[in-house]
Amino acid sequence: MNQRRHGYQQGGRLRRPVNVPLDVFSEEIKFYELGEQATNKFREDEGFIKEEEKPLPSNENQRKVWLLFEYPESSQAARVVAIISVFVILLSIVIFCLETLPEFKHYKVFNTTTNGTKIEEDEVPDITDPFFLIETICIIWFTFELSVRFLACPNKLNFFRDVMNIIDIIAIIPYFITLATVVAEEEDTLNLPRAPVSPQDKSTNQAMSLAILRVIRLVRVFRIFKLSRHSKGLQILGRTLKASMRELGLLIFFLFIGRSACGARLSGRCARLPVCSRLPFRCRSSSATSTTSTIARRTRRRCRVRTSTTSRAVRIFPALWVNI
Repeated sequence: MNQRRHGYQQGGRLRRPVNVPLDVFSEEIKFYELGEQATNKFREDEGFIKEEEKPLPSNENQRKVWLLFEYPESSQAARVVAIISVFVILLSIVIFCLETLPEFKHYKVFNTTTNGTKIEEDEVPDITDPFFLIETICIIWFTFELSVRFLACPNKLNFFRDVMNIIDIIAIIPYFITLATVVAEEEDTLNLPRAPVSPQDKSTNQAMSLAILRVIRLVRVFRIFKLSRHSKGLQILGRTLKASMRELGLLIFFLFIGRSACGARLSGRCARLPVCSRLPFRCRSSSATSTTSTIARRTRRRCRVRTSTTSRAVRIFPALWVNI
């Protein structure tokens, strides 16, 4: 190390030997007092991310609140707040997954005719629904956490520039839109006076509202990214994907080109194959008759092609057609 220090002081470059661990080499730099510039150069050469200086609020009370909600490692109380936040995030994700199961879906029954009914899925949740109540509790915590962090942040403009804060805002917007839809449904139930609307316009508006509601509720998937605030592994994964964005885009481009070329080649081959649906009739019985067997044999002879893979696939179709 003395030789390396002497070479560095003479204008050389400081390099870590392969057999020397990172922490030992870093301690040696501090011991020989090579300076902050040498430390930063060493961290840059080793691939460390440059730590940005994050300002703290000047007010003492705001600083305590900011550290409590933004830095879980600052105190024991901040660690408890982080655990509660992670639990609420996981609970909201589990509720979002359970709502998609058929056992927990709600349906509406409409009398279309005198002797017929129509059953449709009810996209608008009920206020007394347990899932909706748990979702409300989670949103109350998310809104409280976001509001407190906004009031205690040192710079309000940089607060909205942070990606994690944008994700927090996007994660709570679908609930308030759903809540407005529930209130509108309650007004329709109470038959409050409104402007007259034709049945056709009403059905069109209802279909459009349900489609928009489905898309907005899908945005709740972004809540899983809220865990990256409390997980170093997810933060490293996000930085890795960001650094590899160009390579990933190139890989997706090559996959798209390969799939398009393969699809065009297969479609050209399938266009030359006989279609079984063009035959004069289909056998509906489970047992194959002699006429059906004759047609199947003719179809087999007609479906022979040069490629072995396509030939094996074609020989399956007559057998399936016989068993229809």
